[in-house]
Amino acid sequence: MKPEQIHEAIRILRNLSRHWTSPAVSQVTAKGKDPFKIFLSTVLSLRTKDDTTGPASERLFALASTPREILKLGRARIERAIYPVGFYRVKAATLLEICRVLVRKYNSRVPDDLDELLKLKGVGRKTANLVVTMGYGKPGICVDTHVRRICNR
Repeated sequence: MKPEQIHEAIRILRNLSRHWTSPAVSQVTAKGKDPFKIFLSTVLSLRTKDDTTGPASERLFALASTPREILKLGRARIERAIYPVGFYRVKAATLLEICRVLVRKYNSRVPDDLDELLKLKGVGRKTANLVVTMGYGKPGICVDTHVRRICNR
């Protein structure tokens, strides 16, 4: 791209971006910066489209909004709430394990430290970064495979 084309490219992107929807996790944060809800929504979003993740998150949080409340739901009820997210059975078990650890080890509080988050089952760098940046407002950059693929081209 030539330097004189940058302004035109930005204008085109601005026009196109008006029609984009916010990622599901961003929609959760619009309702308040609750690190727990951001964390669970991010886990649900893995390998699942945003138009599925958003409603699944809403259904789950209508039933429970704390680690202790999630544990009381049980696996079958969580599975029904989050279906049809990808791997919903595995994710229901993962959510229960995460909540058990949060209650037992962190007094039901989601850690605000990247290294502590990475110790939890099913948590990778993208999830941990999203929780730390969106849930706690700490600086960070969330990069997934799609961004890497674009940058490598």
